[in-house]
Order: sequence, then C-alpha cells, then structure tokens
Amino acid sequence: MNVRSTSLAATDSDDQPVLGLTLAEMAERPTVYRSDLLAGQVVLVSGGGSGIGRATAFLAARLGADVVICGRTESKLAETRDAVVAATGRDVGVHAMSIRDPDAIEAMLDAAWDRHGKIDCVVNNAGGQFPQDAIEFTRKGWMAVIDLNLNGSWWMMQEAARRWRERGQEGSIVNIVANVERGMPQAAHTCAARAGVIYLSKTLATEWAPHKIRVNCIAPGTIETEGFAVYPPDALARFHEANPMKRLGNGWDVAEAVIYLAAPSGNFITGEMLTVDGGMAQWGVVWPGGIPDYFNVPGAA
Repeated sequence: MNVRSTSLAATDSDDQPVLGLTLAEMAERPTVYRSDLLAGQVVLVSGGGSGIGRATAFLAARLGADVVICGRTESKLAETRDAVVAATGRDVGVHAMSIRDPDAIEAMLDAAWDRHGKIDCVVNNAGGQFPQDAIEFTRKGWMAVIDLNLNGSWWMMQEAARRWRERGQEGSIVNIVANVERGMPQAAHTCAARAGVIYLSKTLATEWAPHKIRVNCIAPGTIETEGFAVYPPDALARFHEANPMKRLGNGWDVAEAVIYLAAPSGNFITGEMLTVDGGMAQWGVVWPGGIPDYFNVPGAA
C-alpha cells in the first residue's frame, strides 16, 4: 500500500505536503547498482508517471535501459519522460492509456515492440484503491478496483507473454502487489485483487517457464508516494507505526527491488514474492481509513 505520513513530508511553495521523492532526487539518489547494469535492455513500466512507477523508470534509465512508460495521465508521463531524458539521455516512450482496456494494451505493446524491437521486462505497477469498510463498497467501486488491479495486470502479462513466445524472446515480469497475507482491513477490494495477482503469478511462472519467461511479485509496505493523497490525515499520521522499523519507505526502495528481480541477479528467481515493508508483515496493521474505536487500544498500530 503506497502510503506515507504527511507530518514527515517536505512542503512546496504553496506550503502543501510534497508526497514522495522529487524528480531531482531521483536523478541523483545513490543506487547500489553499477551504471551500465541494464545497458541494451528495454523496460516497460505501467503507472510510470508517478510514485513507484516513476522511480522504477528513472532508475532503469540511469542503469542504461531504454524505458517505455504508460499510464492514464499524459501530463504526468510527459513530465517523467522529460526529466529522465534530461538526466540520462535514454530513450523514453510514452503511452497515455488505461490497462483496464485490453485493446489499448495491445496497441501500446505493438508500438513499443516496433520502436525498440523487444521488451525485456514488464513492470506491472499501475493500480489503485480507496479506503473504505468493505460492507460499504458499491458494486461500481468494487468492480473498478478489481478490474484495474487484477484484470489490468493480467492483460498486460498475457499480451507481453504472447509476443515473447511468438518472437522466441526471453522475458521477465515484475508485478507490484501488496501485503495481503494477514488481510487488509479497509482495503478488502485491493486485497482480493492483489492476492489474485500473486497466485496468478505463481501459476504463470510454471506455465511460462518453457518460454523462458520469469514472473515475480513485489509487495511494498507503507511507501511514501503521491498516492497518500487519498488517505485521511489522521490515518496518515500513524502509518509509520505499522512496522517495527517505525519509518516509511519510498519509491526508490521498491525500484531497487524491481531491478534486483529484473537484472541478471534475478535470473534464477521465478514465482516468488519479495516483500519490501520494514517488517510490517510480521508486526503491524495499516488502517488506511483511520483506526476504528473498537481496535484503538494502547499499543495498536
């Protein structure tokens, strides 16, 4: 769940919280990887205009990859493209579209393959949810989250895999999911969808191994991104307490995990989920809508 505590945020010129890393920070932030690690590679990142997707696209380009980013908001994609090109000089393709539309995915992938001749890694990062008690979900709200997070991820994976198979090319998929092992109160819709992606990925990792396609997942914890804007301030103020490290992660933490799985370092890893959460899975609970009185006892995260 991409969340952060606004009390820890910097502010912009209008005294509004700045959520997540800035483009300037991504251009210069240290990385554990050598600068040519992904030279000659092409990395596609959905939801690449903000948050974890933007950090992943930036890091991949800094490591020598050409990058393709897609998302719903063209202005955010263009802003990311311009910053990445200015900082790295790498080629960045931009496609404004929704992964809920399988026809748009087909067109985007065809255009990316035509431009680059291949895609080496697909990072399925696009997704989203809103905090609400499950009993209050509308049918439209439930279907929107399931369609985006589960079906959208599936269309991306299937269409990429078909192209890899047809061309005899190897491929890697990294799905950004969520910590679902103990459930996700006030986010049951995304919990259901992300659990589906996790076990779909495990299944596909076996089915697609003959095609030399690896499929893995990353489960972020409380990660500081622009996505925090959908959560109420009283909930945000406690998010850093939901892990034993008692701090928030950022998009760069997840991006470096993506690279680990996508690069040669991950060439013998498939069907797995890497958790990047400061230990939250063992220790804390996030209440994205604010902790209910029933659970608000001393020591509760």
